[in-house]
Amino acid sequence: MSDYIYIVLWAAAFVFFLVLEAATFQLVSIWLALGSLVSLIIAVAAPDSPLWLQLLIFLAVSVVSLVATRPAVKKLVKSKHETNAQLDVGRTVVVTETINNELSQGRAKLNGSYWTALSVNGDIIEEGATAKIVSIDGSKLVVEKLS
Repeated sequence: MSDYIYIVLWAAAFVFFLVLEAATFQLVSIWLALGSLVSLIIAVAAPDSPLWLQLLIFLAVSVVSLVATRPAVKKLVKSKHETNAQLDVGRTVVVTETINNELSQGRAKLNGSYWTALSVNGDIIEEGATAKIVSIDGSKLVVEKLS
């Protein structure tokens, strides 16, 4: 193959990984883009370098950059998305179906909507009782019985 083919291939790989990264917003292929950029630079600077060396450099740069930056990036990107549902913590609900964690059953009514409900301490809470929302776990209310 012509040496210029490698330049075109690495440039195409670089653009592909950048477009993939832009499309996902998940920091999935940024490390591959960096590896292909370094290999592109090698292909331009040393056009007689063999493809196996360029591939080795691509893999090494991609893996090293991933290992070096991924933990820091995960900490920066990781954020708990608060929702309006979190505003309901502390409110009172009416149990509309007996809450029994062992049987995976229980429902409560909040703001006119029926939610799956769990008891915070595993106690059975009978239908018709009032309970306080302790937390919200996904789409489930975690409640405790009011005296």
